[in-house]
Amino acid sequence: MVRSAASFQERWPWLGPDLQTLRDTIRPLPLPADRGEPITIGLEPISSGPGPGTGPGAPGRGGRLVALHDPPITGPAKGLVLVVHGLGGSSAREGVRRQALCLQRAGFAVLRLNLRGAGPGRALAAGTYAASCNADLLPVVAKARAMAGSLPLLGVGLSLGGTMLLNALREQPQALDGLVTASSPLDLAACSKAIGRPRNWVYQRWLLQRLVAQTLADPFGVSGQERQALLVGGGPRTIRAFDAAITAPRWGYHSVDHYYAEASPLASLLNDQSPRRAPLLLVHAADDPWVPVDALHQLVSGLNPGVNGGTQRGMEVCIPAKGGHNGFHGVGDGPLGSWSDAVAVQWLSALVA
Repeated sequence: MVRSAASFQERWPWLGPDLQTLRDTIRPLPLPADRGEPITIGLEPISSGPGPGTGPGAPGRGGRLVALHDPPITGPAKGLVLVVHGLGGSSAREGVRRQALCLQRAGFAVLRLNLRGAGPGRALAAGTYAASCNADLLPVVAKARAMAGSLPLLGVGLSLGGTMLLNALREQPQALDGLVTASSPLDLAACSKAIGRPRNWVYQRWLLQRLVAQTLADPFGVSGQERQALLVGGGPRTIRAFDAAITAPRWGYHSVDHYYAEASPLASLLNDQSPRRAPLLLVHAADDPWVPVDALHQLVSGLNPGVNGGTQRGMEVCIPAKGGHNGFHGVGDGPLGSWSDAVAVQWLSALVA
């Protein structure tokens, strides 16, 4: 059973949603050297039909993704955990490394994925990723399943990475044997609106700077129309504008609203009656400044009573009052871990036990 949401208490001085969110940026963790073994995963080009395009900068041109494999600290692995980063992130981000180290200490092997265009894989695949990118993610899951062998294959998705993994399970319900998401958007339109609020202008500007730089660094090139959208007039001013100019057309959606509607997992989770879908734990702070908690409350209202209001068909929802966006820096945390890291490890350990 997962720890109760009421067990989370903010650790001084990281009080409030913004300091919780920014803690790792303000005071970087003393992480050990990254000794992950690079693993490359080949992607098949998409030549026709709905989905990613094949022009300059479009993801349909195939290529390769890079993931880093971390063995458990001691002893044989009791499972392999695929960890997927969020928007503007990579395998090297503090939250990803922190979660991976906690899993390794608990006896899991970890595969830290760099999504299309992110981290050390930037030069190996054209384009950028999206909230629903199964053409990329499912080959990674297949590779991870082969690596796991007879061991359980589990997932942890941080922020948008959790949204991607939930969307992968819509297509292949048994792709994973269990999944934990932390601060993951279930309603992309609501999330885009929230990050565009005046209070979040610094967050939005930081994310846009990373996304634009990541896109322009594509060695396969960008189209003239994309370059104009990214550079003229100072570039996109909102995440929605970036998604309308880059993400939606690249991934075969006819508008940004179409993209947000189709790539939001909330409706499928509410309507999911499949007994075959992997068990889920969704962790989300009520005070998350980036991703509104409303979608989680909608989900809870559709579930049977259980942990913090919802357990149904192997689905658990945990909503602490505090924690910010993928922060959860709490009283009693270890030097290189957070409350949500520990919750993920505890839940996955119970699952494989």
